[in-house]
Amino acid sequence: MKGTLRNNVTLIAVAVLFLWLKTYITYKTSFHMDIENTLQEIILFINPLSFIMLALGISLLFKSEKARNRYIMITSFALTILLYANVVFYRFFNDFITLPLLFQTSNFGDLGNSVTEEFKWYDIFYFADLILLAIILKVKPKFVSFHSVTKTNRRAYFLTAIAILFLNLGLAEIERPQLLTRTFDREMLVKNIGTFNYHIYDIVLQSKSSAQRALADGSELADIENYTDANYAKPNDDLFGVAKGKNLILVSVESTQEFVINNKVNGQEITPFMNQFAKESLYFNNFYHQTGQGKTSDAEFLVENSLYPLSRGAVFFTHSGNKFNSMAKSLDENGYYTNAMHANNKSFWNRDIMYKSLGYERFYEVGDYDVNEENSVNWGMKDIPFLEQSVEHMKDMPQPFYSKLLTLTNHHPFYYDEEDKLIDEFTSQDGTVNRYFVTVRYTDEALKHFVEQLKASGLYENSMIVLYGDHYGISENHDKAMSEYLGKEVTPFVSTQLQKVPFMVHIPGVEGRVIESVGGQVDVRPTLLHLLGINTKDDLQLGQDLLSADHENLAVFRDGRFVTKDYVYADNKCWDKNTEQPTDKKYCEPAMEKASTELNYSDQIIYGDLLRFYDPNSAKKPAQ
Repeated sequence: MKGTLRNNVTLIAVAVLFLWLKTYITYKTSFHMDIENTLQEIILFINPLSFIMLALGISLLFKSEKARNRYIMITSFALTILLYANVVFYRFFNDFITLPLLFQTSNFGDLGNSVTEEFKWYDIFYFADLILLAIILKVKPKFVSFHSVTKTNRRAYFLTAIAILFLNLGLAEIERPQLLTRTFDREMLVKNIGTFNYHIYDIVLQSKSSAQRALADGSELADIENYTDANYAKPNDDLFGVAKGKNLILVSVESTQEFVINNKVNGQEITPFMNQFAKESLYFNNFYHQTGQGKTSDAEFLVENSLYPLSRGAVFFTHSGNKFNSMAKSLDENGYYTNAMHANNKSFWNRDIMYKSLGYERFYEVGDYDVNEENSVNWGMKDIPFLEQSVEHMKDMPQPFYSKLLTLTNHHPFYYDEEDKLIDEFTSQDGTVNRYFVTVRYTDEALKHFVEQLKASGLYENSMIVLYGDHYGISENHDKAMSEYLGKEVTPFVSTQLQKVPFMVHIPGVEGRVIESVGGQVDVRPTLLHLLGINTKDDLQLGQDLLSADHENLAVFRDGRFVTKDYVYADNKCWDKNTEQPTDKKYCEPAMEKASTELNYSDQIIYGDLLRFYDPNSAKKPAQ
C-alpha cells in the first residue's frame, strides 16, 4: 500500500540492514579490536546503525522514487568505499584514516607496492551488498516497497535513529568515561562510536584545530614554559661538549626495530655490523619510537623539535607553515652547514616545504642522485648506492656540517633483488615478516659500507655518527608470525616492547657503552646538542638528555601508552616488566598524568603555532 510500511520491507530498510551487517562483519574480520566483555560487544554491534540510518534516511525527504533510489545507491557506495579504504589502510598501518591524511594525495603515487600489497582478491565481498542492492533495484521484487513513507513514519524513523545514537553514546560513556575528551586511541573511538561517527568526530577535531591557531595569542605558553623549566635535565658533566665542533651525521634507519640487534634468524646474524657498531658507541637499549600516522616524517619531527607528533595526520603536512625551534636551526646558529639527504621526490611527505620550516640550508633529493632501474628496488634507490653517493656530497660540504640521511630499502612490503639477499628468509606463513629479515640485513650491510667510506674519505674521525630506527617495520597485524619468531605470545606488553628501535651515537675517542635509560625520539635533540656542546636550557622542548643524571625514565607513545623503568602501560593495563603480566594500575598512575600532560602541551604548541610567540633570548618570555 502506497505511503505505508505495512506489508513490504522498504528499500531503505534493506540498504540499512546490508550496510549495518557489512560494517559489523568488517569489524570482526578486518580490524583487530579486542573485545573484553559483553557490553563492548553490544556497543560494537550497534555503533554503525545510527549514522547509517541518518545518512540513508535523507532519501526519505525526496519525493521522486528515482531520486530516492539513486541517493540510496550512491550513499551506500560512498560509505562502502570509506569503510574499505579504512580496511586497506589498517592492513598497512594498523590504524584508521584521518581527515588530514585524505589531503596527502601527493603521496599516493609513491606508495606503489606498499599499497597494492594490501589489496586481496576476496575484497570483492566488501561490495557484495551493493551488487544485491543493484539487483533489487533492477528486478523490483514484490517483497520490497519502493514507495514513499508517511510523514509520521518518517518522523518515527529519524527519532529512532537519534535514540540509537544517544543509546550508543551513553553505553560508550559507561564503558569508557570521557571517551571524546581524553582518548588518544583511534581504535578505542571506533570500538565505541563506530567508523562513520569517528570520521565525523575527526572532522570536528580538524575544524577545532584550525580555529586553535587563529585564536592563539601566546598566553598558553606560560604553563608550558613552567613545565619545561621544571623538567629540564642538566647535561652530563663528563660528556657535555665531548663532540664539540664535529660534524653530525644522523642516519634514519628505515623500519628497523631493536629486536633484530644481537639476534639471529636461521642461525645467521641479522645485523652483524650494527652489533659491532653498538659496542663502539653509546648504545641506548631502552629507546622507543614515538611516531603516529606520519611514521618516518613523525620520527624526523620528534628528533628535530623534541615535540610529539600529532594524533591525526602528519605535522609535515598539516602544520608545515609553523615556526619551529629545530635542531637544524640551533646548529645553523652555531656555524653548521645543515642539510637533509633522501633520494626520493622532494615533495614526498611535503619535505620540500617542511624542511624550509625546519631551517635546512639544502635538501639533497632525487635530482641530486644518479637513480636508475639497476640501483633501485621497492620504494626507490637502494641503500648502498644512496649512502655511497651521499658521502660524495659530504666531501664537498663546508665543515662542520649536519647531514640527516633517510634510508629506504627496508620498507614495507620488504621486496628485494636476489643479488642483495645476504641471509635466508624466515620460514613462517607470513611473507612480509619472512622478507623483513632479508632487507634489514641488506640495510645493515649498507651501513657497513657507509662507515668504511667515511673512513676512506677522512670524514669519520671528525664526525659524530648517529643511527636511529624511525618506526616499527612489523605491525601488530603480523603478531602470529612474530610469535613464531620470538617463541612466545605477542601480548600488549610484548607488542609495546617491540616498539624499541636502535639508537647509537658513535663519537671518535669516546668509549662505547650501554646506556639503559628509558627514553624515546623526543629525547634525541637535547641529547645530541649537549654532546656537541650546545646548551638547551632556554629551549622549549619536551625531551630530556638521555645521558643526564636528571633524566626521567619515561617513553610516552602517541597513542597514550608509556614505558617507565619498571612498568609498561598498554591496553589500559599496567604491566610489570619482570613478570610481563598485568599488575595493579596504581604502579603506573604516577606517570599517567605526566604522559597526558606532555601530549597535550605538544598539541597546544603545534595547533596554536605557539613558537611564533616565543623568544628564547628574552628570559623565556613570549615575544610581544
